[in-house]
Amino acid sequence: MFSGSIPALVTPFRDGTFDEAAFRRLVDWQIESGSKALVPCGTTGEASTLSNAEHHRVVEVCIEQAAGRVPVIAGCGSNDTRNALLHMNFSRKAGAAAGLCVAPYYNRPSQAGLIAHFSFLAENSDLPIVLYNVPARTVTDIEDETVVELVTKYPDRIVAIKDASGDLSRVADHRMGIGREFCQLSGNDELWLPHSAAGGRGCISVTANVAPSLCAEFHEAIASNDLVTARKINDRLFPLHYAMFSDASPAPVKYALTRVHGWIEDGVRLPLVSASEASRKAVDEALEHAGLV
Repeated sequence: MFSGSIPALVTPFRDGTFDEAAFRRLVDWQIESGSKALVPCGTTGEASTLSNAEHHRVVEVCIEQAAGRVPVIAGCGSNDTRNALLHMNFSRKAGAAAGLCVAPYYNRPSQAGLIAHFSFLAENSDLPIVLYNVPARTVTDIEDETVVELVTKYPDRIVAIKDASGDLSRVADHRMGIGREFCQLSGNDELWLPHSAAGGRGCISVTANVAPSLCAEFHEAIASNDLVTARKINDRLFPLHYAMFSDASPAPVKYALTRVHGWIEDGVRLPLVSASEASRKAVDEALEHAGLV
Protein backbone atom coordinates (compact mmCIF):
# COMPACT_ATOMS: atom_id res chain seq x y z
CA MET A 1 0.00 0.00 0.00
CA PHE A 2 2.90 2.36 0.77
CA SER A 3 6.53 2.46 -0.30
CA GLY A 4 9.49 4.76 -0.78
CA SER A 5 10.67 7.79 1.13
CA ILE A 6 7.94 8.95 3.52
CA PRO A 7 8.86 11.93 5.71
CA ALA A 8 7.53 12.11 9.25
CA LEU A 9 6.89 15.82 8.93
CA VAL A 10 7.86 18.39 11.52
CA THR A 11 5.17 20.77 12.73
CA PRO A 12 6.60 24.26 12.26
CA PHE A 13 5.80 26.84 14.93
CA ARG A 14 5.98 30.63 14.80
CA ASP A 15 5.51 32.56 18.02
CA GLY A 16 4.44 29.32 19.67
CA THR A 17 1.60 28.52 17.30
CA PHE A 18 1.24 26.31 14.22
CA ASP A 19 2.89 28.03 11.23
CA GLU A 20 0.44 26.98 8.55
CA ALA A 21 2.13 28.89 5.72
CA ALA A 22 5.50 27.26 6.37
CA PHE A 23 3.88 23.84 6.68
CA ARG A 24 2.16 24.22 3.31
CA ARG A 25 5.50 25.12 1.72
CA LEU A 26 7.09 22.10 3.40
CA VAL A 27 4.40 19.80 2.01
CA ASP A 28 4.87 21.16 -1.51
CA TRP A 29 8.66 20.86 -1.32
CA GLN A 30 8.42 17.28 -0.11
CA ILE A 31 6.11 16.22 -2.93
CA GLU A 32 8.12 18.07 -5.58
CA SER A 33 11.28 16.36 -4.25
CA GLY A 34 9.93 12.83 -4.70
CA SER A 35 8.48 11.85 -1.33
CA LYS A 36 5.92 9.09 -1.86
CA ALA A 37 3.64 9.80 1.11
CA LEU A 38 3.49 12.20 4.06
CA VAL A 39 3.07 11.64 7.80
CA PRO A 40 1.80 14.62 9.80
CA CYS A 41 1.42 14.50 13.59
CA GLY A 42 3.83 11.68 14.31
CA THR A 43 6.64 11.77 16.87
CA THR A 44 8.64 14.19 14.72
CA GLY A 45 5.54 16.35 14.39
CA GLU A 46 5.43 16.81 18.18
CA ALA A 47 1.94 15.33 18.33
CA SER A 48 2.24 14.79 22.09
CA THR A 49 2.23 18.56 22.67
CA LEU A 50 -0.54 19.47 20.23
CA SER A 51 -4.08 20.02 21.40
CA ASN A 52 -6.68 17.93 19.61
CA ALA A 53 -7.79 21.01 17.68
CA GLU A 54 -4.20 21.72 16.57
CA HIS A 55 -3.60 18.06 15.77
CA HIS A 56 -6.63 17.94 13.51
CA ARG A 57 -5.75 21.23 11.82
CA VAL A 58 -2.25 19.98 10.97
CA VAL A 59 -3.70 16.80 9.46
CA GLU A 60 -6.33 18.79 7.58
CA VAL A 61 -3.80 21.25 6.13
CA CYS A 62 -1.49 18.41 5.06
CA ILE A 63 -4.30 16.67 3.20
CA GLU A 64 -5.50 19.93 1.63
CA GLN A 65 -2.03 20.89 0.44
CA ALA A 66 -1.14 17.42 -0.82
CA ALA A 67 -4.35 17.56 -2.85
CA GLY A 68 -4.22 13.90 -3.79
CA ARG A 69 -0.68 14.05 -5.19
CA VAL A 70 0.57 11.59 -2.56
CA PRO A 71 -1.25 9.69 0.20
CA VAL A 72 -1.28 11.09 3.72
CA ILE A 73 -0.76 8.74 6.67
CA ALA A 74 -2.15 10.78 9.55
CA GLY A 75 -0.65 10.36 12.98
CA CYS A 76 -3.50 9.01 15.11
CA GLY A 77 -1.64 7.59 18.08
CA SER A 78 -2.59 8.16 21.69
CA ASN A 79 -2.21 6.41 25.02
CA ASP A 80 -5.99 6.82 25.30
CA THR A 81 -7.75 4.36 22.98
CA ARG A 82 -10.84 6.53 22.58
CA ASN A 83 -8.76 9.59 21.75
CA ALA A 84 -6.91 7.56 19.12
CA LEU A 85 -10.30 6.65 17.65
CA LEU A 86 -11.24 10.33 17.64
CA HIS A 87 -8.12 11.10 15.61
CA MET A 88 -8.84 8.23 13.24
CA ASN A 89 -12.42 9.27 12.59
CA PHE A 90 -11.38 12.87 11.95
CA SER A 91 -8.55 11.79 9.64
CA ARG A 92 -10.84 9.49 7.67
CA LYS A 93 -13.32 12.32 7.06
CA ALA A 94 -10.50 14.67 6.12
CA GLY A 95 -9.27 12.25 3.44
CA ALA A 96 -6.29 10.47 4.97
CA ALA A 97 -5.18 7.21 3.34
CA ALA A 98 -4.32 5.59 6.69
CA GLY A 99 -3.68 6.31 10.34
CA LEU A 100 -0.31 5.79 12.01
CA CYS A 101 -1.12 4.29 15.41
CA VAL A 102 1.66 4.00 17.96
CA ALA A 103 1.60 1.51 20.82
CA PRO A 104 -0.01 3.28 23.80
CA TYR A 105 2.72 4.98 25.81
CA TYR A 106 2.96 5.47 29.58
CA ASN A 107 0.13 2.98 30.33
CA ARG A 108 2.44 0.04 29.55
CA PRO A 109 -0.29 -2.36 28.38
CA SER A 110 0.35 -6.10 28.12
CA GLN A 111 0.30 -7.85 24.75
CA ALA A 112 -3.35 -8.69 25.48
CA GLY A 113 -3.94 -4.98 26.09
CA LEU A 114 -2.29 -4.10 22.78
CA ILE A 115 -4.48 -6.59 20.96
CA ALA A 116 -7.57 -5.13 22.64
CA HIS A 117 -6.46 -1.55 21.81
CA PHE A 118 -5.79 -2.14 18.13
CA SER A 119 -8.82 -4.43 17.78
CA PHE A 120 -11.04 -1.65 19.13
CA LEU A 121 -9.62 0.78 16.59
CA ALA A 122 -9.95 -1.69 13.72
CA GLU A 123 -13.54 -2.52 14.62
CA ASN A 124 -14.71 1.04 15.14
CA SER A 125 -13.11 2.85 12.21
CA ASP A 126 -12.71 1.96 8.55
CA LEU A 127 -9.47 3.94 8.26
CA PRO A 128 -6.58 1.58 7.42
CA ILE A 129 -4.06 1.30 10.26
CA VAL A 130 -0.27 1.47 10.09
CA LEU A 131 1.06 0.00 13.33
CA TYR A 132 3.91 1.97 14.88
CA ASN A 133 6.32 0.12 17.13
CA VAL A 134 8.89 2.31 18.90
CA PRO A 135 9.60 0.71 22.29
CA ALA A 136 12.38 3.17 23.11
CA ARG A 137 9.67 5.82 23.44
CA THR A 138 6.61 3.82 24.49
CA VAL A 139 8.33 1.19 26.70
CA THR A 140 5.76 -1.30 25.38
CA ASP A 141 6.93 -3.48 22.48
CA ILE A 142 4.45 -4.79 19.92
CA GLU A 143 5.86 -8.29 19.78
CA ASP A 144 6.02 -10.26 16.53
CA GLU A 145 3.31 -12.69 17.59
CA THR A 146 1.01 -9.78 18.41
CA VAL A 147 1.57 -8.19 14.99
CA VAL A 148 0.84 -11.50 13.27
CA GLU A 149 -2.32 -12.03 15.31
CA LEU A 150 -3.62 -8.53 14.60
CA VAL A 151 -2.92 -8.59 10.87
CA THR A 152 -4.38 -12.08 10.54
CA LYS A 153 -7.50 -10.94 12.39
CA TYR A 154 -7.90 -7.66 10.49
CA PRO A 155 -6.17 -8.06 7.11
CA ASP A 156 -8.19 -5.27 5.49
CA ARG A 157 -7.72 -2.84 8.36
CA ILE A 158 -4.12 -3.29 9.54
CA VAL A 159 -2.17 -2.76 6.36
CA ALA A 160 1.42 -1.91 7.36
CA ILE A 161 3.89 -1.45 10.18
CA LYS A 162 6.47 1.20 10.92
CA ASP A 163 9.06 -0.63 12.98
CA ALA A 164 11.51 1.45 14.99
CA SER A 165 12.58 -1.33 17.33
CA GLY A 166 16.00 -1.58 15.69
CA ASP A 167 15.60 -5.37 15.39
CA LEU A 168 16.06 -6.27 11.72
CA SER A 169 15.12 -9.90 12.33
CA ARG A 170 11.53 -8.73 12.67
CA VAL A 171 11.25 -8.13 8.93
CA ALA A 172 11.74 -11.84 8.27
CA ASP A 173 9.58 -12.79 11.26
CA HIS A 174 6.70 -10.73 9.89
CA ARG A 175 7.19 -12.11 6.37
CA MET A 176 7.11 -15.65 7.68
CA GLY A 177 4.08 -15.05 9.90
CA ILE A 178 1.99 -12.78 7.67
CA GLY A 179 3.29 -13.03 4.11
CA ARG A 180 5.66 -11.29 1.77
CA GLU A 181 3.10 -8.73 0.64
CA PHE A 182 2.61 -7.19 4.10
CA CYS A 183 3.94 -3.63 3.96
CA GLN A 184 6.89 -3.14 6.29
CA LEU A 185 8.42 0.31 6.68
CA SER A 186 11.58 1.12 8.57
CA GLY A 187 11.29 3.62 11.39
CA ASN A 188 15.08 4.02 11.65
CA ASP A 189 16.81 5.97 8.89
CA GLU A 190 20.20 4.42 9.62
CA LEU A 191 18.72 0.93 9.11
CA TRP A 192 16.81 1.76 5.93
CA LEU A 193 19.26 -0.06 3.64
CA PRO A 194 19.41 -3.41 5.52
CA HIS A 195 15.70 -3.20 6.34
CA SER A 196 14.96 -2.95 2.62
CA ALA A 197 17.32 -5.80 1.83
CA ALA A 198 15.38 -7.96 4.29
CA GLY A 199 12.07 -7.13 2.59
CA GLY A 200 11.05 -3.63 3.68
CA ARG A 201 9.21 -1.29 1.31
CA GLY A 202 10.62 2.05 2.44
CA CYS A 203 11.10 4.30 5.43
CA ILE A 204 9.02 6.73 7.47
CA SER A 205 11.94 9.06 7.79
CA VAL A 206 13.14 11.96 9.92
CA THR A 207 16.04 12.74 7.60
CA ALA A 208 13.70 13.10 4.61
CA ASN A 209 12.41 16.33 6.15
CA VAL A 210 15.67 18.03 5.23
CA ALA A 211 16.98 15.79 2.42
CA PRO A 212 13.86 14.68 0.51
CA SER A 213 15.46 14.42 -2.92
CA LEU A 214 18.42 12.38 -1.68
CA CYS A 215 16.14 10.08 0.30
CA ALA A 216 13.88 9.60 -2.73
CA GLU A 217 16.91 8.83 -4.92
CA PHE A 218 18.15 6.40 -2.28
CA HIS A 219 14.89 4.47 -2.34
CA GLU A 220 14.80 4.41 -6.15
CA ALA A 221 18.29 2.92 -6.20
CA ILE A 222 17.22 0.23 -3.73
CA ALA A 223 14.03 -0.50 -5.67
CA SER A 224 16.00 -0.96 -8.89
CA ASN A 225 18.58 -3.20 -7.14
CA ASP A 226 21.32 -0.66 -7.83
CA LEU A 227 23.21 -1.30 -4.61
CA VAL A 228 26.31 0.58 -5.76
CA THR A 229 24.31 3.81 -6.04
CA ALA A 230 22.33 3.03 -2.90
CA ARG A 231 25.51 2.61 -0.88
CA LYS A 232 26.98 5.85 -2.23
CA ILE A 233 23.87 7.80 -1.23
CA ASN A 234 23.72 6.00 2.10
CA ASP A 235 27.29 7.08 2.79
CA ARG A 236 26.30 10.70 2.12
CA LEU A 237 23.26 10.50 4.36
CA PHE A 238 24.59 8.38 7.20
CA PRO A 239 26.09 11.15 9.37
CA LEU A 240 22.87 13.12 8.94
CA HIS A 241 20.77 10.19 10.18
CA TYR A 242 22.68 10.26 13.45
CA ALA A 243 22.82 14.06 13.66
CA MET A 244 19.01 14.12 13.61
CA PHE A 245 19.15 12.49 17.05
CA SER A 246 22.13 14.36 18.48
CA ASP A 247 19.63 16.08 20.78
CA ALA A 248 15.98 15.45 21.63
CA SER A 249 14.09 15.06 18.35
CA PRO A 250 12.82 17.02 16.50
CA ALA A 251 15.04 19.90 17.66
CA PRO A 252 17.99 18.88 15.42
CA VAL A 253 15.91 18.39 12.28
CA LYS A 254 14.12 21.68 12.83
CA TYR A 255 17.48 23.40 13.10
CA ALA A 256 18.63 21.59 9.95
CA LEU A 257 15.60 22.92 8.07
CA THR A 258 16.55 26.49 8.98
CA ARG A 259 19.92 25.85 7.35
CA VAL A 260 18.36 24.91 4.00
CA HIS A 261 15.29 27.18 4.05
CA GLY A 262 14.71 30.71 5.24
CA TRP A 263 10.97 30.36 5.64
CA ILE A 264 10.89 27.94 8.57
CA GLU A 265 11.79 28.48 12.23
CA ASP A 266 13.33 25.96 14.61
CA GLY A 267 11.08 26.44 17.63
CA VAL A 268 9.95 23.39 19.59
CA ARG A 269 7.45 23.10 22.42
CA LEU A 270 8.28 22.44 26.04
CA PRO A 271 9.42 20.15 27.49
CA LEU A 272 11.70 20.17 24.44
CA VAL A 273 14.19 22.98 23.91
CA SER A 274 16.18 24.10 20.90
CA ALA A 275 19.12 21.99 19.76
CA SER A 276 22.32 22.44 21.77
CA GLU A 277 25.46 23.94 20.32
CA ALA A 278 27.03 20.48 20.10
CA SER A 279 23.97 19.19 18.24
CA ARG A 280 23.99 22.14 15.85
CA LYS A 281 27.66 21.51 15.11
CA ALA A 282 26.88 17.85 14.34
CA VAL A 283 24.02 18.88 12.07
CA ASP A 284 26.15 21.49 10.27
CA GLU A 285 28.91 18.97 9.60
CA ALA A 286 26.44 16.33 8.43
CA LEU A 287 24.69 18.76 6.08
CA GLU A 288 28.04 19.69 4.57
CA HIS A 289 29.00 16.02 4.23
CA ALA A 290 25.73 15.33 2.40
CA GLY A 291 26.26 18.32 0.11
CA LEU A 292 23.08 20.03 1.26
CA VAL A 293 24.68 23.35 2.26
